[in-house]
Amino acid sequence: MDSQAVKNTDTADRETKGFCHYKATNGIKRHLCVDVFGTPFLVTCTPANVSDDDGLVQLVRENLSFFLSLPDISPEHTLTILCDSGYNKASIEKKLVLVYPDILSKIVIEIAPKPSGEGKKSNGLRGFVVVPKRWIVERSNAWLEKCRLLWKNCESQLTTSVAAIKLCFIRLILRRLY
Repeated sequence: MDSQAVKNTDTADRETKGFCHYKATNGIKRHLCVDVFGTPFLVTCTPANVSDDDGLVQLVRENLSFFLSLPDISPEHTLTILCDSGYNKASIEKKLVLVYPDILSKIVIEIAPKPSGEGKKSNGLRGFVVVPKRWIVERSNAWLEKCRLLWKNCESQLTTSVAAIKLCFIRLILRRLY
C-alpha cells in the first residue's frame, strides 16, 4: 500500500483540491494497493490533504464487500497490507475497527522497516537503498506516471481519476499478454 501526491491542473475541480504538506503538492492523492506482481488490487483517490492513514481507511470502506468475503486469518490464508513508515499502524487499526469490527481477524497490517544508517554502513551502502517488498508498489506508481493521462490530475471528479488509473493498468496488463 502506498499513496502518491499528484499536482492538479487548471481543469481540476475545487472539491478535488487539497494541499499535501509532506510533498508540498496542491492536488490529489492516489492510494494504491497492489499484489505481489504490482498489479492494482484496490485504488482510490482523495484530496491531497487527506492523510495516508485516512486514505487507507477510505479504501477499505469503499471496498468493504471484498474484506467481508475474506476468510479469517490462518496459515493458508493471510492478507497482509504492507505500508511504509508514513503510516501509523495503531491509528489505522483503531479506525478500521470502527468501519468493520472483525477486520483485524481477516487482515494483518505491517509497517515495512526503514533502512537504518548503521545497517547501510555495515553493508557498505549509503544514500537511497531499495526495500524489496516496498519497491513493488513504488514501481506501480512509476508505471502510472508513464500514462500521459495521469502525469497530473486533469479530472474534475475523483471517481474519474480512479477510472483513469484502472484503464491505465488494464492497458499495461494487456500489453504484457502480447
